[in-house]
Amino acid sequence: MRKIVLVAAIAGAALSLAACSESTEDAAGEAADSAMADAEANLEAAGETVEGAAAEVGEAADATVEGAEDAAAEAEADVQDETTTEAAAD
Repeated sequence: MRKIVLVAAIAGAALSLAACSESTEDAAGEAADSAMADAEANLEAAGETVEGAAAEVGEAADATVEGAEDAAAEAEADVQDETTTEAAAD
């Protein structure tokens, strides 16, 4: 009789463990899906930020080049006794 009760208790524990394991597996799968969605959203936001920063750097570089060209034309104009427009055309 004791063996039957012991076997029944072990079987009940095994079934409850299996049910718990399935629930845990489902929760882990949902957590992994959620983490993947969060990572994708963060990656997309980071990409947009990088694109914006690259555009700003490009604009700043263009402005710097224009400023350097203007400064060079002014320096040439001073050295050659001509107008800035004439120096820039050379």
